[in-house]
Amino acid sequence: MTRLATGEGEALLERFRRYLREHRQPVTRQRVRVADVVLTSEEHLSVEQIRRRLAAEGRAVGLATIYRTLDLLVEAGLARDHDFGQGYRRFEPVPGREAHEHLICVRCGQVLEFAHERLARMLPIIADEHGFQPERHRVEIYGVCRNCQRRGLG
Repeated sequence: MTRLATGEGEALLERFRRYLREHRQPVTRQRVRVADVVLTSEEHLSVEQIRRRLAAEGRAVGLATIYRTLDLLVEAGLARDHDFGQGYRRFEPVPGREAHEHLICVRCGQVLEFAHERLARMLPIIADEHGFQPERHRVEIYGVCRNCQRRGLG
């Protein structure tokens, strides 16, 4: 995953606090802690990974609170959820950076991000050729990563 710029995670966390207040939602320690894990992560985290990170810090946060907080983060536009066909969702922060696409290893589950200038130029052209007004897109390429290929898992 693309690294967040210095202070970007904290800025997203402050936006989350403001979103909660504006929507008359409680700003609890548990919500802020869940948001902090997601918004400062450099990975696409699953709910289980979030729960384990919180537990490793000695913070007991219920799964219902984790799920509700993740829904609020997505609703606020501060996190994006992905279903990479593994039976669960993964979450990533949505800072003000360029769009990116995903390469997903079907063997180990690794998710790599990439941005490609030619692809970014082609997508609107393809939509226009079909008389389609694009609002958003998602490109996910499923395959076997380099490490799994080396280990003979490809």
